[in-house]
Amino acid sequence: MLTHALVTRVIFQGKRATGVEIAHDGKTRRIGAGLEVVLSLGAIHTPKVLMQSGIGDQVELQRFGIPLVQHLPGVGQNFQDHFRSTCIWEYEQPLPPRNNGGEATFFWKSDPGLNTLDLQTCQVEVPACSAETAARFNPPASSWTLLAGVVQPKSRGQIRLTGPDPLDPVQIHDNLLSHSDDMKAAIVCVELCREIGNSAALRPYAKREVMPGNLKGADLENFIRDAATTYSHETCTAKMGRDSMSVVDSHLKVYGIGNLRHYRRTCRRDAESRA
Repeated sequence: MLTHALVTRVIFQGKRATGVEIAHDGKTRRIGAGLEVVLSLGAIHTPKVLMQSGIGDQVELQRFGIPLVQHLPGVGQNFQDHFRSTCIWEYEQPLPPRNNGGEATFFWKSDPGLNTLDLQTCQVEVPACSAETAARFNPPASSWTLLAGVVQPKSRGQIRLTGPDPLDPVQIHDNLLSHSDDMKAAIVCVELCREIGNSAALRPYAKREVMPGNLKGADLENFIRDAATTYSHETCTAKMGRDSMSVVDSHLKVYGIGNLRHYRRTCRRDAESRA
Protein backbone atom coordinates (compact mmCIF):
# COMPACT_ATOMS: atom_id res chain seq x y z
CA MET A 1 0.00 0.00 0.00
CA LEU A 2 1.48 3.33 -1.07
CA THR A 3 -0.34 6.55 -0.20
CA HIS A 4 -0.13 9.91 -2.02
CA ALA A 5 0.71 8.11 -5.26
CA LEU A 6 -0.96 8.91 -8.59
CA VAL A 7 -1.30 6.08 -11.11
CA THR A 8 -0.53 7.59 -14.50
CA ARG A 9 -0.27 4.69 -16.95
CA VAL A 10 -0.35 0.94 -17.32
CA ILE A 11 2.92 -0.60 -18.55
CA PHE A 12 2.81 -3.22 -21.31
CA GLN A 13 4.94 -5.81 -23.00
CA GLY A 14 3.17 -6.11 -26.31
CA LYS A 15 -0.46 -6.53 -25.27
CA ARG A 16 0.23 -7.87 -21.80
CA ALA A 17 0.07 -5.60 -18.75
CA THR A 18 3.23 -5.89 -16.67
CA GLY A 19 2.80 -3.10 -14.12
CA VAL A 20 1.93 0.55 -13.61
CA GLU A 21 3.65 3.89 -13.77
CA ILE A 22 3.04 6.22 -10.82
CA ALA A 23 3.91 9.75 -9.72
CA HIS A 24 5.07 9.80 -6.12
CA ASP A 25 7.02 12.33 -4.08
CA GLY A 26 7.83 14.35 -7.19
CA LYS A 27 9.25 11.38 -9.07
CA THR A 28 7.99 8.93 -11.69
CA ARG A 29 8.30 5.29 -10.68
CA ARG A 30 7.41 1.98 -12.26
CA ILE A 31 5.99 -0.89 -10.24
CA GLY A 32 5.89 -4.36 -11.75
CA ALA A 33 2.96 -6.74 -11.32
CA GLY A 34 3.58 -10.28 -10.16
CA LEU A 35 0.31 -11.65 -11.56
CA GLU A 36 -1.92 -8.96 -13.06
CA VAL A 37 -2.98 -5.30 -12.87
CA VAL A 38 -6.42 -4.44 -11.51
CA LEU A 39 -7.67 -0.90 -12.12
CA SER A 40 -10.24 0.28 -9.59
CA LEU A 41 -10.17 4.05 -10.11
CA GLY A 42 -13.87 4.79 -10.51
CA ALA A 43 -15.88 5.93 -13.50
CA ILE A 44 -13.77 9.05 -14.09
CA HIS A 45 -10.16 8.01 -13.66
CA THR A 46 -10.32 4.43 -14.92
CA PRO A 47 -11.08 5.52 -18.51
CA LYS A 48 -8.55 8.33 -18.15
CA VAL A 49 -5.74 5.94 -17.22
CA LEU A 50 -6.81 3.43 -19.88
CA MET A 51 -6.77 6.09 -22.60
CA GLN A 52 -3.48 7.59 -21.44
CA SER A 53 -2.07 4.05 -21.55
CA GLY A 54 -3.13 3.59 -25.18
CA ILE A 55 -6.42 1.73 -24.67
CA GLY A 56 -9.41 3.47 -26.19
CA ASP A 57 -10.75 4.89 -29.41
CA GLN A 58 -7.93 5.09 -31.94
CA VAL A 59 -9.02 8.44 -33.42
CA GLU A 60 -9.37 9.98 -29.96
CA LEU A 61 -5.91 8.83 -28.90
CA GLN A 62 -4.33 10.07 -32.13
CA ARG A 63 -5.53 13.60 -31.28
CA PHE A 64 -2.98 13.67 -28.46
CA GLY A 65 -0.25 11.55 -29.98
CA ILE A 66 -0.85 8.62 -27.63
CA PRO A 67 0.45 5.34 -29.14
CA LEU A 68 -2.34 2.83 -29.62
CA VAL A 69 -2.12 -0.43 -27.69
CA GLN A 70 -5.71 -1.64 -28.13
CA HIS A 71 -8.61 -0.05 -30.03
CA LEU A 72 -11.60 -0.10 -27.65
CA PRO A 73 -14.00 2.70 -28.66
CA GLY A 74 -16.21 2.15 -25.59
CA VAL A 75 -13.60 3.45 -23.13
CA GLY A 76 -15.02 6.63 -21.60
CA GLN A 77 -18.38 6.21 -23.35
CA ASN A 78 -21.75 5.22 -21.82
CA PHE A 79 -21.31 7.58 -18.85
CA GLN A 80 -24.33 7.43 -16.53
CA ASP A 81 -25.21 9.17 -13.30
CA HIS A 82 -28.12 9.61 -10.91
CA PHE A 83 -29.31 13.22 -10.87
CA ARG A 84 -31.77 15.10 -8.73
CA SER A 85 -33.59 18.40 -8.65
CA THR A 86 -34.48 20.02 -5.33
CA CYS A 87 -37.66 21.27 -3.72
CA ILE A 88 -37.24 23.42 -0.61
CA TRP A 89 -39.48 24.61 2.23
CA GLU A 90 -38.75 27.09 5.00
CA TYR A 91 -39.18 25.72 8.50
CA GLU A 92 -42.12 26.95 10.55
CA GLN A 93 -39.80 26.67 13.56
CA PRO A 94 -36.08 26.15 12.83
CA LEU A 95 -34.84 22.70 13.80
CA PRO A 96 -31.15 21.77 14.19
CA PRO A 97 -29.91 19.01 11.86
CA ARG A 98 -29.49 15.62 13.53
CA ASN A 99 -27.14 12.74 12.79
CA ASN A 100 -26.30 12.86 9.07
CA GLY A 101 -28.98 15.43 8.27
CA GLY A 102 -30.87 13.21 5.84
CA GLU A 103 -32.34 9.94 7.07
CA ALA A 104 -35.65 9.62 5.19
CA THR A 105 -36.01 8.29 1.65
CA PHE A 106 -38.53 6.53 -0.56
CA PHE A 107 -38.75 4.99 -4.03
CA TRP A 108 -41.66 5.39 -6.46
CA LYS A 109 -42.61 4.97 -10.12
CA SER A 110 -43.04 7.79 -12.60
CA ASP A 111 -45.39 5.49 -14.52
CA PRO A 112 -47.43 2.65 -12.92
CA GLY A 113 -46.73 0.51 -15.98
CA LEU A 114 -42.98 0.35 -15.29
CA ASN A 115 -41.52 -2.94 -14.09
CA THR A 116 -39.09 -1.28 -11.67
CA LEU A 117 -39.02 1.81 -9.48
CA ASP A 118 -37.37 4.74 -11.25
CA LEU A 119 -37.67 7.60 -8.75
CA GLN A 120 -36.00 8.19 -5.39
CA THR A 121 -36.54 11.09 -3.02
CA CYS A 122 -34.33 11.87 -0.02
CA GLN A 123 -35.32 14.35 2.67
CA VAL A 124 -32.50 16.63 3.80
CA GLU A 125 -32.74 18.78 6.92
CA VAL A 126 -30.95 21.77 5.35
CA PRO A 127 -31.37 23.69 2.08
CA ALA A 128 -29.59 21.89 -0.77
CA CYS A 129 -29.66 23.39 -4.23
CA SER A 130 -27.63 24.28 -7.30
CA ALA A 131 -25.84 27.60 -7.69
CA GLU A 132 -28.41 28.70 -10.28
CA THR A 133 -31.46 28.03 -8.10
CA ALA A 134 -29.74 29.42 -5.00
CA ALA A 135 -29.25 32.75 -6.80
CA ARG A 136 -32.82 32.78 -8.07
CA PHE A 137 -34.74 31.65 -4.96
CA ASN A 138 -32.32 32.53 -2.12
CA PRO A 139 -33.51 29.81 0.30
CA PRO A 140 -33.22 30.72 4.00
CA ALA A 141 -30.69 28.83 6.08
CA SER A 142 -33.60 27.49 8.16
CA SER A 143 -35.03 25.37 5.34
CA TRP A 144 -35.38 21.71 4.47
CA THR A 145 -35.22 19.86 1.16
CA LEU A 146 -36.76 17.01 -0.80
CA LEU A 147 -34.35 15.74 -3.47
CA ALA A 148 -36.31 14.63 -6.54
CA GLY A 149 -34.08 11.96 -8.07
CA VAL A 150 -34.24 9.82 -11.22
CA VAL A 151 -32.55 6.46 -10.66
CA GLN A 152 -33.14 4.79 -14.05
CA PRO A 153 -31.71 7.51 -16.34
CA LYS A 154 -31.56 6.91 -20.08
CA SER A 155 -29.23 9.83 -20.83
CA ARG A 156 -25.66 8.88 -21.73
CA GLY A 157 -22.49 10.95 -21.68
CA GLN A 158 -18.75 10.45 -22.03
CA ILE A 159 -15.34 11.10 -20.49
CA ARG A 160 -12.75 12.67 -22.80
CA LEU A 161 -9.08 13.51 -22.45
CA THR A 162 -7.86 17.07 -22.82
CA GLY A 163 -4.21 16.12 -23.27
CA PRO A 164 -1.67 13.29 -22.96
CA ASP A 165 -0.18 14.39 -19.63
CA PRO A 166 -1.49 12.62 -16.50
CA LEU A 167 -2.11 16.02 -14.89
CA ASP A 168 -4.28 17.18 -17.79
CA PRO A 169 -7.89 17.20 -16.54
CA VAL A 170 -10.60 15.18 -18.24
CA GLN A 171 -13.75 16.61 -19.75
CA ILE A 172 -16.93 15.17 -18.24
CA HIS A 173 -19.83 15.41 -20.68
CA ASP A 174 -22.61 14.09 -18.46
CA ASN A 175 -25.46 14.94 -20.88
CA LEU A 176 -27.94 14.89 -17.99
CA LEU A 177 -31.56 15.21 -19.16
CA SER A 178 -30.57 14.74 -22.79
CA HIS A 179 -33.13 11.93 -23.08
CA SER A 180 -36.73 13.12 -23.06
CA ASP A 181 -37.86 10.24 -20.78
CA ASP A 182 -35.54 11.53 -18.05
CA MET A 183 -37.23 14.93 -18.12
CA LYS A 184 -40.66 13.28 -17.95
CA ALA A 185 -39.61 11.25 -14.91
CA ALA A 186 -38.04 14.30 -13.25
CA ILE A 187 -41.26 16.30 -13.68
CA VAL A 188 -43.28 13.54 -12.01
CA CYS A 189 -40.82 13.38 -9.12
CA VAL A 190 -40.81 17.15 -8.55
CA GLU A 191 -44.62 17.20 -8.60
CA LEU A 192 -44.68 14.28 -6.15
CA CYS A 193 -42.25 16.06 -3.83
CA ARG A 194 -44.37 19.21 -3.92
CA GLU A 195 -47.49 17.21 -3.12
CA ILE A 196 -45.79 15.64 -0.08
CA GLY A 197 -44.05 18.81 1.09
CA ASN A 198 -47.26 20.84 0.90
CA SER A 199 -49.41 18.13 2.50
CA ALA A 200 -51.36 18.61 5.70
CA ALA A 201 -49.11 16.12 7.50
CA LEU A 202 -46.04 18.32 6.97
CA ARG A 203 -47.75 21.67 7.44
CA PRO A 204 -46.43 22.07 11.01
CA TYR A 205 -42.90 22.01 9.57
CA ALA A 206 -43.42 24.22 6.51
CA LYS A 207 -43.82 27.95 6.83
CA ARG A 208 -43.77 28.31 3.05
CA GLU A 209 -42.61 26.60 -0.10
CA VAL A 210 -39.41 28.29 -1.25
CA MET A 211 -38.94 26.48 -4.56
CA PRO A 212 -39.99 25.67 -7.20
CA GLY A 213 -43.58 26.80 -6.64
CA ASN A 214 -46.42 25.98 -9.03
CA LEU A 215 -44.44 26.02 -12.28
CA LYS A 216 -45.80 24.39 -15.42
CA GLY A 217 -44.62 23.48 -18.92
CA ALA A 218 -41.41 25.06 -20.13
CA ASP A 219 -40.97 26.98 -16.86
CA LEU A 220 -40.91 23.72 -14.89
CA GLU A 221 -38.52 22.09 -17.35
CA ASN A 222 -36.17 25.07 -17.15
CA PHE A 223 -36.28 24.89 -13.35
CA ILE A 224 -35.43 21.18 -13.41
CA ARG A 225 -32.45 21.80 -15.70
CA ASP A 226 -31.21 24.66 -13.51
CA ALA A 227 -31.76 22.64 -10.32
CA ALA A 228 -30.17 19.39 -11.53
CA THR A 229 -27.20 18.21 -9.46
CA THR A 230 -25.59 14.81 -9.03
CA TYR A 231 -25.93 12.07 -6.46
CA SER A 232 -22.30 11.25 -7.45
CA HIS A 233 -23.15 7.73 -8.63
CA GLU A 234 -21.08 7.94 -11.82
CA THR A 235 -20.65 4.61 -13.59
CA CYS A 236 -20.44 2.53 -16.79
CA THR A 237 -17.53 4.22 -18.61
CA ALA A 238 -15.77 0.85 -19.02
CA LYS A 239 -18.79 -1.38 -19.37
CA MET A 240 -19.03 -5.15 -19.30
CA GLY A 241 -20.57 -6.82 -22.32
CA ARG A 242 -20.06 -8.45 -25.69
CA ASP A 243 -20.84 -5.66 -28.14
CA SER A 244 -18.40 -3.37 -29.91
CA MET A 245 -18.60 -0.74 -27.14
CA SER A 246 -17.82 -3.15 -24.30
CA VAL A 247 -14.51 -2.78 -22.45
CA VAL A 248 -14.40 -5.82 -20.16
CA ASP A 249 -15.77 -9.36 -20.38
CA SER A 250 -17.72 -11.31 -17.75
CA HIS A 251 -14.46 -11.97 -15.86
CA LEU A 252 -13.66 -8.22 -15.79
CA LYS A 253 -10.74 -8.73 -18.19
CA VAL A 254 -10.04 -5.85 -20.59
CA TYR A 255 -10.62 -7.02 -24.14
CA GLY A 256 -7.47 -7.62 -26.18
CA ILE A 257 -5.13 -7.15 -23.21
CA GLY A 258 -3.59 -9.82 -21.02
CA ASN A 259 -3.26 -9.52 -17.24
CA LEU A 260 -5.46 -6.42 -16.98
CA ARG A 261 -8.82 -6.17 -15.26
CA HIS A 262 -11.15 -3.37 -14.29
CA TYR A 263 -13.04 -3.71 -11.05
CA ARG A 264 -15.48 -1.26 -9.53
CA ARG A 265 -17.31 -2.00 -6.35
CA THR A 266 -20.70 -0.33 -6.19
CA CYS A 267 -23.80 -0.42 -4.05
CA ARG A 268 -26.41 -3.01 -4.98
CA ARG A 269 -29.07 -0.44 -5.84
CA ASP A 270 -26.65 1.41 -8.11
CA ALA A 271 -25.67 -1.79 -9.90
CA GLU A 272 -29.27 -2.92 -10.36
CA SER A 273 -30.25 0.45 -11.82
CA ARG A 274 -27.57 0.08 -14.51
CA ALA A 275 -28.31 -3.54 -15.44
